[in-house]
Amino acid sequence: MNPDLQKLQPYPFEKLAKLKAAVTPPAELEHIALSIGEPKHPSPMFVMEEFTRNLDKLANYPTTAGVPELRQTIADWCGRRFNLQPGSLTAADNVLPVNGTREAIFAFTQAAIARTPDSEDAPLVVSPNPFYQIYEGAAYLSGAEPYYLSCIAENNFVPDFDAVPEAVWQRCQLLYLCSPSNPTGAVTDAETLAKLINLSDKHDFIVASDECYSEIYFDEEQPPVGLLEVCAQMGRNDYKNCVVFHSLSKRSNLPGLRSGFIAGDAALIKPFLSYRTYHGCAMSLPTQMASIAAWNDEAHVLENRDKYRAKFDAVIEILSPVMDVKLPDASFYLWAGTPIDDDTFAQGLFEQQNVTVLPGRYVSRESDGILPGAGRVRMALVATLEECVEAAWRIRRYVESLQG
Repeated sequence: MNPDLQKLQPYPFEKLAKLKAAVTPPAELEHIALSIGEPKHPSPMFVMEEFTRNLDKLANYPTTAGVPELRQTIADWCGRRFNLQPGSLTAADNVLPVNGTREAIFAFTQAAIARTPDSEDAPLVVSPNPFYQIYEGAAYLSGAEPYYLSCIAENNFVPDFDAVPEAVWQRCQLLYLCSPSNPTGAVTDAETLAKLINLSDKHDFIVASDECYSEIYFDEEQPPVGLLEVCAQMGRNDYKNCVVFHSLSKRSNLPGLRSGFIAGDAALIKPFLSYRTYHGCAMSLPTQMASIAAWNDEAHVLENRDKYRAKFDAVIEILSPVMDVKLPDASFYLWAGTPIDDDTFAQGLFEQQNVTVLPGRYVSRESDGILPGAGRVRMALVATLEECVEAAWRIRRYVESLQG
């Protein structure tokens, strides 16, 4: 087997299960999970109906590139959402449907990294820290090394890209961004994105932006800026060296549909299509038809945002007197400071109140003497409003018990 498999760390939820197994929660309290970012709002009925109407198409092999109607729908959505120059993002050359962003992010890394057997230094995949662990695993299994950029409160949970050594950029082949961020909810602004695009020109690396939380935000007048949007603002309508990943999982409450897309530089999309053709990652035709319906509708997405606004307002009001919590830029996560070690906090909260949160150290790595997730927990406000309110009161009672 590939020896690089030995470099993979247990997934955060494996660590969490082990942490929880050491204690017993109170049986009289129903469990509330704020640990997994799995949307619990109802999936749109019209999407499910479209899927069902096309079940007869399961008798057909789908193509890796997807049907032209889906690619065109995605291109049109990108153009509307990110103010792209008409015709600059074409269905044929700049868009590929994928089976969820997790699958595509991993696969794209395998296709993008150019191994350098004659070099003593492995190529680098530069990643925010804390992070979505797929970035790290994909880097190791591509033959690269991950390089972590700490995201701390003093910099609004966005990496300090100006502090990255020149030697790192020279070895970098792929820079992963996550905006809005999992787990912090921070959004990388347009000025920073433009700076990174210019750096990619100078050092010839790919900027890959994971934007699967882009449609969960709080100010309707200020949606999170996207990487392709900044390319357009800079007049880079070829999106050179830039790709983005989007998903219906969070936007449309369809995590089980496994439907998303990658879009951007045609010079990157074309070889990635070749890779995917061999990899066998075609999306089923019923899923493609359902995806067209979802990308073409915004009413259900607005309703989704309204539900998250209500939950954040309620939970922050309850927790802010006793914890370091604030409204994130976007996403459905609260990145909350803890009064004790984050893993001890998560275990004690489960034992006393039967509420599960994710310790921040489980989604970060020590870098330059900093473990940026330490002292924080990730709370995914994905349950119903009533459950989130109940969980917030239980968390508050637990914090108050620690204060004596």
